[in-house]
Amino acid sequence: MGWLYVSIAAILEVAGVIGLKKFSSNKTIQNALLFFGGFGGSFVFLYASFNYLQMSVAYAVWIGIGTAAAVVVNMAFFNESKSIGRIISVVIIVIGVTGLKAVS
Repeated sequence: MGWLYVSIAAILEVAGVIGLKKFSSNKTIQNALLFFGGFGGSFVFLYASFNYLQMSVAYAVWIGIGTAAAVVVNMAFFNESKSIGRIISVVIIVIGVTGLKAVS
C-alpha cells in the first residue's frame, strides 16, 4: 500500500509542476487549482506512505520519480531542452530510484 501512495504522490507532484508552469504564465483559477491541488495532494499521499515505508526511502523515491517525470513532461510538452546530458541524468535518477525500491 505504501508504494501505491508514493506512486500517487509522484503523479500528483507532476500535476503540481504542470500547474506551476501554467500558472506562472496564465494566472487562472484552473491553473491555480492544478498547482496547489497537485502539490497539496502529493504531500498528503506522501505522508500516508510513511505508515508503510521508511520515511527516507519513500521520500527519496517520491522525489526521484517526481523529478524525472517533471523533466520528461517539460521536455515533451513545454519545449524544454532535450540535450543528451539531461536525458542521461534522468536515466541515472530512474536507476537510483529503482535501486532504492529494490533494496527496501
